[in-house]
Amino acid sequence: MITSLSIKNYALIEKLAIDFSKGFSIITGETGAGKSIILGALGLVLGKRADLTSLKNKEEKCIIEAHFDISKYNLLSFFEANDLDFENETIIRREILPSGKSRAFINDSPVNLQELQELSLFLIDIHSQHQTQELSEEKVQFEIIDAIANNQDNILDYQVLLKSYKSDKSKLNSLLKKQAESIKEQEYNTFLLDELIAANLKSGEQESLEADFEKLNNVEIIKESLDKSLAIANEEQIGVIHNLKEIKVSLQKIASFSSEYHSLLERISSLTIEFDDISDELNRCSEKLINDPEQLDLISQKLQMIYSLQKKHQVSTVDELLEIQNKLDDSLLEIGNLESEILAFTNSIQQKTTTLDTLSNAIHKKRIDSIPILSGKLISILETLGMPNVRFKIDINSTSTYFENGKDELQFLFSANKGTDFGLLKKVASGGEMSRIMLTVKAILAQYSKLPTLIFDEIDSGVSGEIANKMGEIMKEMSQTMQIFAITHLPQIAAKGTAHFKVSKSTIGEDTQSELKLLSSEERIVEIAQMLSGTLVSDSALNHAKALLN
Repeated sequence: MITSLSIKNYALIEKLAIDFSKGFSIITGETGAGKSIILGALGLVLGKRADLTSLKNKEEKCIIEAHFDISKYNLLSFFEANDLDFENETIIRREILPSGKSRAFINDSPVNLQELQELSLFLIDIHSQHQTQELSEEKVQFEIIDAIANNQDNILDYQVLLKSYKSDKSKLNSLLKKQAESIKEQEYNTFLLDELIAANLKSGEQESLEADFEKLNNVEIIKESLDKSLAIANEEQIGVIHNLKEIKVSLQKIASFSSEYHSLLERISSLTIEFDDISDELNRCSEKLINDPEQLDLISQKLQMIYSLQKKHQVSTVDELLEIQNKLDDSLLEIGNLESEILAFTNSIQQKTTTLDTLSNAIHKKRIDSIPILSGKLISILETLGMPNVRFKIDINSTSTYFENGKDELQFLFSANKGTDFGLLKKVASGGEMSRIMLTVKAILAQYSKLPTLIFDEIDSGVSGEIANKMGEIMKEMSQTMQIFAITHLPQIAAKGTAHFKVSKSTIGEDTQSELKLLSSEERIVEIAQMLSGTLVSDSALNHAKALLN
């Protein structure tokens, strides 16, 4: 439960500190006095987003701090999971800086808004008039019936599995799409791969083939040049080798006379040896050179095949063609891999479908079993709230679709008067009837919830008199097991509280401020009397107020 709230520099509040107790607390005040400001400040503590417009003085930071007694609530696991210090009296603080930045703390440890919002779900439920309208929404109706049915664990298991199921479905659809595209490409890729395999390409062979082609295509010119070179080299009288040997003999005669001559002899000796090798090589080249038109034709055909493939694949080397061949081979293997992946996801989806069906059936059965309980309690309480002929019906239909909370579709049907047919709650219930139904729902859920605090913001909209009195009795009864706050304009409800706070607004010079004050017994009588008769309080109104309080 919330035990205290302090506000500094927020909206119309300069500084405020107030303590709260257990039981049924009332908050009253004129329209515009600042009741919504109190709720807004509390909303910030519970994780709502803030902005600079919240600051009363734009040059100073805003600080809102709330203390909660959580000693009787099993929240230790939350604190451990988020690495926070657990304290029986937990303090939540929000700070809004003049720069617009916001900070949040739990027991002085910095936290993000998500962590704050998660904790707030265990602390306070603030019921606004907007939430009364949400009672017509299927999502809220499911939350109500599932709370009665104690379906939370099953739904959590179902939602975790559903997320995994949807992920598998998405991946399977992507794989099937990829497979369809691959199949379209497979025939052409197979043709390209077969063509490359048939070419029997080898790394470096293009250069070798091109060299052989040049030799065979020019064999006569090459043969003539080689033979001529050999003849020049080996001519007995004027051949190069003969002349080199003659030079060598001459230098041998003078080599001993000077190192310079000896060096020349060594060089001519080396040249003679080298030229002998050249002559031998020329001879070998000439001997192995054969005019082979068939071989030339085969080489030409292989080169034309290589050039054609290079042009088709827009590359310039055999190595690049071999790389393309490997990729095509891999792409065809990938289709086989896709089939195995598709089979794996298909099997996974089938297994998860079976489990989802089992869980959704269990959820459905619990809902069916809880319908008489919820309907009976709703009707019983609503009859005491001025609806003696009320009828309430809950229709649940199981479908084949996996929704976020099962496979069911749900409708709350309502009839307030004899002789009228059932209709959808959102279409046939008036504003006052919706207020009473919502309070009834909250009263029923309080029996199943461990939530410590519930705040009603004008839950009494559209009702008055004895109905308001009965609504006050229900909230007072709820406060036996949880802390209840009611923001109200009705004296019948205000009189039921165990504590009464008043929000007021005052103007001092050019400054307007709101404040929240705990009323004394005498002040409370006057406040309720003013709610009954207006600003001018009569003796009759005072007596009436005293009677309501007693």
